[in-house]
Amino acid sequence: MEMLGFWAAAVIAAVLVGMAKGGIPVIGMLSVPVLSLVISPVTAAGLLLPVYIVSDMFGLWAYRRSYDRRVLAIIVPAAMVGIFIGWLLVRIVPEQALALVIGTVGAAFALNLMLRRPAGGPPRQPKLAPGLFWGAATGFTSFVSHSGAPPYQIYVLPLRLEKAAYAGTATIAFAFINAAKLIPYWQLGQVNLENLQTALILAIPASAAVFLGVWLVKVMPTHVFFRFIVWSLLLVSLKLIWDGVHGLGWV
Repeated sequence: MEMLGFWAAAVIAAVLVGMAKGGIPVIGMLSVPVLSLVISPVTAAGLLLPVYIVSDMFGLWAYRRSYDRRVLAIIVPAAMVGIFIGWLLVRIVPEQALALVIGTVGAAFALNLMLRRPAGGPPRQPKLAPGLFWGAATGFTSFVSHSGAPPYQIYVLPLRLEKAAYAGTATIAFAFINAAKLIPYWQLGQVNLENLQTALILAIPASAAVFLGVWLVKVMPTHVFFRFIVWSLLLVSLKLIWDGVHGLGWV
């Protein structure tokens, strides 16, 4: 029964990873919490990283022509710095405290988007300084718990990118981020030969789910797509807040 529960949670988590690579990045943050229902969060993060990387290959192919070059040029190098900082501090910074901070910022941002009047007009030009800050935060939080989506969204959503460009930029950015995390995860023992075998099995449903995500991006009206992203960001952020508060023993 325990093995059945593990595989049920693992397949659901893998499908969420694949859909994220298909262009709905926030939903991928649910994968570690889902798998953490049956194994430890640290083990879940290590097991899912190879699944992310394999799924990234399909996402890169699907969005090879749809992305914003300037956003990637800002976010990706900054995220590499964040990953390096995460590698140095992973044993020092409590994961629960990080979850609480990121969840609070993400929830506040999502509520702000919901309550204010929708902004129209053409896409905005990405600014360097905010991009470097939120890019580093994206790399750091992604390294610690695969939770890079909230800081990434805080920077990218106000840019009002076209729907396919938004999805493709996120997919490509996180493909670089996930690949950069592989060596540190291996060095920390979170990725090993044993969980690689399981990850290869989970990569099958994850890869198929990439195309489900791509299809959803194509068929959803633009306003519905971004409303879904904002609501997903709020719900995931509230989950992070709960994890942080509960993990710190405040409730």
